[in-house]
Amino acid sequence: MKRGKVLITDGVHPILFEGLKNLGFEHDYNPKISLSEVHQIIHQYEGLVMNSKIIADQSLFDKAEQLFFIARLGSGMEIVDQTYAKLKGIHVINSPEGNRNAVAEHALGMLLSLANNLNRADRELREMHWDREKNRGFELYGKTIGLIGFGHTGSTFAKRLQGMEMNILAYDKYKENYASPFPFVKESSPEEIKKEADIISFHLPLNDETKYYCDSKFISECKQGLIILNTSRGNVVETKAILEALDSGKVGGACMDVFENEKPATFSKEEKEMYERLYSFENTIFSPHVAGWTQESKFKLSKVILEKLEKILAS
Repeated sequence: MKRGKVLITDGVHPILFEGLKNLGFEHDYNPKISLSEVHQIIHQYEGLVMNSKIIADQSLFDKAEQLFFIARLGSGMEIVDQTYAKLKGIHVINSPEGNRNAVAEHALGMLLSLANNLNRADRELREMHWDREKNRGFELYGKTIGLIGFGHTGSTFAKRLQGMEMNILAYDKYKENYASPFPFVKESSPEEIKKEADIISFHLPLNDETKYYCDSKFISECKQGLIILNTSRGNVVETKAILEALDSGKVGGACMDVFENEKPATFSKEEKEMYERLYSFENTIFSPHVAGWTQESKFKLSKVILEKLEKILAS
């Protein structure tokens, strides 16, 4: 059956092109297109495949006269007005199954690197400086880690942590009996996690409830020397609170793949000073929002979208 056109606004695996063709769609592939350009042409399309640079709000949907579906590469749905999409009869797809393993492995890698001072040790050796004692690390074995959010990425991260023989606590406000398939995970309250955890890792969507979930008050209620890990959304963790806690020693380390502002070219003077200060701490590990960005996840994200779209068309 011949269908309309799909606009693809970000880099995808070629499997998506072939899959859309098999489902009867044509496609336009423009990974460098801007949001304003999408607004100008969206009326021509039945489908939109997008990543974080496209904001699918009411103004976009009102111009999307033919839009049948919108597909998000990844998990974060804060950029899609799902309520308005439903009113307009537009199917919304996301694909957290496609990069959950990539995020979990990246999070574990960051944590191991921090624990063993790998970034600093590597840098010092390249500068011909040999200091074993300074780079003595700590083991994850026996430590307690709290997972805030136990969806696709949180639960997959727990599986990776199982092999480290850690005590794993998890909290998810939106689920019940979520740890039953994971006998090595203990369902916990936020209060228990703050009291017991040596490490807290965030796996939350961004919404009104979760913005600045980890703020100064949250940190003050945690153990001294807490390590914070965030691979979810930058605004889940308040940067100023992390800075203050790193300064005081309340936070003993931080691993961050996501940030409040992920466009350095747009930094205000205050933001530039804030991030320069953050990046100056040695007990930190940073990466540029690439936790879900692997060769394998690029394939799997497209595959998941195709599978979900096929189900919608068959219903």
